[in-house]
Formats: sequence, C-alpha cells, structure tokens
Amino acid sequence: MRARIILMSIAVALLLQAIAIFAQDPPLDGRDGRQLLLENFRPQTTLQVQPTVLHGAKFPAIDVHSHFRIRLKHSPEQLDEFVKVMDRQRIAVCVSLDGQLGENIDEHAKYLLTKYPSRFAMFANLDWQGTGKAGEPATWDCNRPDFPRRMAISLKDAKERGCLGLKIFKGFGLEYKNTDGSLLKIDDQRFDPIWQACAELKFPVLIHVADPLAFFQPIDEKNERWEELHRRPEWSFYGPQFPKHEELLAAFHRVVERHPKTIFFGAHMDGQAENLPAIAAVLERYPNLNVELASRIAELGRQPHSARKFLIKYQDRVLLGTDGPWPEERLKLYWRFLETEDEYFPYSEKEFPPQGFWQIYGMHLPDEVLRKIYFENALRILPGLREKYEQAARTMK
Repeated sequence: MRARIILMSIAVALLLQAIAIFAQDPPLDGRDGRQLLLENFRPQTTLQVQPTVLHGAKFPAIDVHSHFRIRLKHSPEQLDEFVKVMDRQRIAVCVSLDGQLGENIDEHAKYLLTKYPSRFAMFANLDWQGTGKAGEPATWDCNRPDFPRRMAISLKDAKERGCLGLKIFKGFGLEYKNTDGSLLKIDDQRFDPIWQACAELKFPVLIHVADPLAFFQPIDEKNERWEELHRRPEWSFYGPQFPKHEELLAAFHRVVERHPKTIFFGAHMDGQAENLPAIAAVLERYPNLNVELASRIAELGRQPHSARKFLIKYQDRVLLGTDGPWPEERLKLYWRFLETEDEYFPYSEKEFPPQGFWQIYGMHLPDEVLRKIYFENALRILPGLREKYEQAARTMK
C-alpha cells in the first residue's frame, strides 16, 4: 500500500511538472514566428560593403575631451597602456578634463606628466558642493555669496598650476541646487564673475549642457533610444523635476551672448547633434562658440550628407574630442567616420551600441578640413598646447 502511494505521488508530481512546462509562455526569442524581446535583438546586417582599413589618424591629432581621472582612476599601468594606444592611433596630445582645483591639479599633473610631459594637458573644474552635505544644498559652496569671487581666484591659481581651461559638467543645470532645492540655472547671473574671469585668464570654457534629446522625452514606444534608456533609466531627464532640453540650451547660449570675450566649447556638439541647423544658427550668431565631436559621431554619421556639409562649412569651429580614453577599436571608428566614404558601419565596439540601434557613414572630409579638426583649431584656441603638440607630433611623421 505504501509503495502504491509513493508511485502515485511521483506520477502526480511528474504530471504537474509536465502541465507547468506546457503552460509556460513560449520564449520571446523571435524564432519560429515567436515574438521577440528587444533585449534579445541582435541584428546582423547582410549588406556587403568594402571597409577601409586605417592604422591611425591621418594627421597627428589633439583630443580636447578626455577623462583620465574618471576613467583610469590614476592607474599607472592603464596610463602606460593607453599611451601605447595613442602612439599607434597617432593621437599626439589628450586634454584631460578632470584637473579639479588646488592640490588636486598637482596630483593629476603628477599622474599624467611625470612620464609623459608632452602628451597631456588639463582643464580645471569647479567644486560646486565643497564640504557641504549631499542632501542639504543650503550647505553647498555654490550657495555662499562669495563663491564666484573665490572660484575666480581658484581659476587663476589653476592656470598657474598648468591648466589651460575650465570644464563644466552637466550637473550644472541638471543636478546642482539652490538653497530651496531648485536646480541652479546655467544663466544665473550670480556666476557671471566666473565666466568673466575665464575671459581675463584666456581660459576657454568647455561645458556639457544637456544630453541627447531622447533623454528628455518619455521612455515609450516612440523614443528612438528606448532600448538604451530601458537599460539605463538613470540617464533619463524626462519629467517636471528637470528643465526641458531646449531650456538648458537657451540658458547656455544666453551666457555665451553675455560674455563675448570668453571662448566657449559646446561639448558633445553643443548638446544637440540631432539638430545641425540649430547648431549652425548659434555658431553664426556667437563667434566665441565652438563645438567638439566627443561621443556624437553616432548622431552625425547617420545624417552623412547634412553632417559633411556642416563640418566643411564650420571647419574652423569644430574640434576633435572622443570622451575617452576608450578601447582602441572605438578610436579607429572616429578616423573611419572623418576620413573615409565607408557605408553603414558601427560607431562603437560594444554589442549593444550605446546611442541607438543604427549604423553610420563616413564623411570623407578633405585634408584641409581634417587638419583643422584634428589639430589646427585646438592649437589656435589653446596655444599652450603648441609646444607639447610639436614635440609629440615629430615622433609620428
């Protein structure tokens, strides 16, 4: 009797297991006519196009947008390896935008310049929070009345310590707060003494304003970067707690207009690489504004005809930036984008492209335009780079 009960129990268990298996929804893998989850999508093009193999930039280049403190964490071994990458890819000089202020500049300079004095330069950064508590903006340094004056003094010190300019991170406008908890506005006139000091110091200001437009739109079926924002929801700035994309850009451009003697870089193609006519309009209006390419060849490369015309027309106002240090394969894609007429190739080495499910096309820019984007514009705007560049470039002929 006991054996029969055990056998019946086993039979019931097997039956229930079988029912559970058959009751399961089919896998959403897209196979055999099944639905497909976007996270399982791995498109492989059947387009057959001839790639151009490049072994480095056509001319020794200056990368004006890199992050050696943030990305390499002051690892000597990683720095040594990346300098080898710079040699192979013909990057003469990288500008690290992570200098910070005071003794932190000295620390960063020691890391970058002890072994490689001709290969790196630095921009300073403002410390908006200071010793204040993260959740208490009333305690933050930027809300003290003397903050602009002290920052102006600190920037003069930063120049004496070797910095060539000022980098402002996107937290200005999207994160840093007033005493009442509202976000600081980019065009807040309290901070005008800082931009004025940069003019007097001949300290260009490279400022990251906003992010791609899709990051300010609802994460829904109409958002062309839904997959990316689904994986990284913290990148979304949609909602009443954030200013709109166009409001951030308008505020920045008002600062550029108020300070015509200060040179500005609109980082990441002025924060609006999807809208080249809008960038053209502000470049026409503000001769003290320039743009750089960091992390935006994805946007430019999917509009090849418009982007090529733009880069040629505004060849004196565009600089090379990569947002690196990156793996060597990604750097090669910058040269391929700028130099070749290749069609439909990736803009990133990652399995999931970080900026949308699309491919890009090469610009095939003339040599005179490449020279300006790769190094001539940087040397004109940042003359402190010239000695470093000439020394490094001599080894790359």
